[in-house]
Order: sequence, then C-alpha cells, then structure tokens
Amino acid sequence: MSRIGKSPIAIPAGVTVQVNGNNVTVKGPKGELQQTVNPDIHVAVEDGHVLVTRPSDDREHRAMHGLYRALIHNMVVGVSEGYKKEMELVGVGYRATATGQVLELALGFSHAIYIKMPKEIKLEAKSERNKNPLIILESADKQLLGQVCAKIRSLRKPEPYKGKGIKFVGEVIRRKSGKSANAK
Repeated sequence: MSRIGKSPIAIPAGVTVQVNGNNVTVKGPKGELQQTVNPDIHVAVEDGHVLVTRPSDDREHRAMHGLYRALIHNMVVGVSEGYKKEMELVGVGYRATATGQVLELALGFSHAIYIKMPKEIKLEAKSERNKNPLIILESADKQLLGQVCAKIRSLRKPEPYKGKGIKFVGEVIRRKSGKSANAK
C-alpha cells in the first residue's frame, strides 16, 4: 500500500468535501477548489475523513493513489488555511510594485516587466529601507501559486557569484568563488 495514499484526510471545521462521480469539490472559508480524479481511483467521505482507495496493485494505480490523496489534501489545507509564498529581490536597483492584480518588476533590464496575476492569487509588495524588496503571494490553490512563483523567479534566477536575482525567502543559494587570486 502507498504510505501516503492509505492515510485518511481529516476534514477541518467549516470545510465541506463533495464527491460527484470522479469530480471532487472542496469548499471552505478561503474559497472553492475542484479536482477531476481518475475513474479507477475511488474517493469516499466517511465520518469527517476523506478516504482514497485503489482497485489493484498495478504500478499505475499505486502511483495515482498517492497522487490524488496528496492533491485532495492540498485542496483541503488550501481552502481552510491557505498557502503563502514570499519572494525576495536581491540586487541593486531591483524593485517590485503591486497595483491591484498587476505586479511591476524593475530587474535591471532596459524596461519594466508587468505581470498580471490570476484573480485567485492575493498580491502584496513590500519595500523597506536597507532591506530587499519582498513579493508576498497568497492563494488557496497550491499548484497555481507554485506555477506563478516559478514564472516570477524565471525572470531573473539567482546567480551563484553575487547571489543577485529573485529567490524565495529562506532559500539558500550555493555560491561560487569566482576567479582565483593567484592564477598564472
């Protein structure tokens, strides 16, 4: 059995889970999310828990068992608590400004970069004196949030020599030494 797949998902107070054929809908205080589940995988809601079961021990069924359990768990956590990612801009002159759902980035290019955020994501940009600018993204959808963060990070990935670029708060960048002092 899949260790992840066989553990039940506890449904917190204020969250409802509905299974309609192979569609799972999770509603909570932070929003509503839907996921289509493979018809082979069986999802059931029993006394405050969601149970995910598989029909056989085929390789494909084993893989999908853990996958769909994790996706449903992420949806339950998302609509009850939500997900939050913080990104920091490291570099001289790097700036971030949030205007509604549009993020404006100045990343050392000849032009500013504008990114329109999906309506499911709450956007905030902070810049304090003598600190790196921060971009704070919040959403109930973990997949969408990760995808948007990856897109923002891809605009200027952190480089290993000076550490400049867009990185997650708490992320450690492996640094390289550069040219050696006594090269012949």
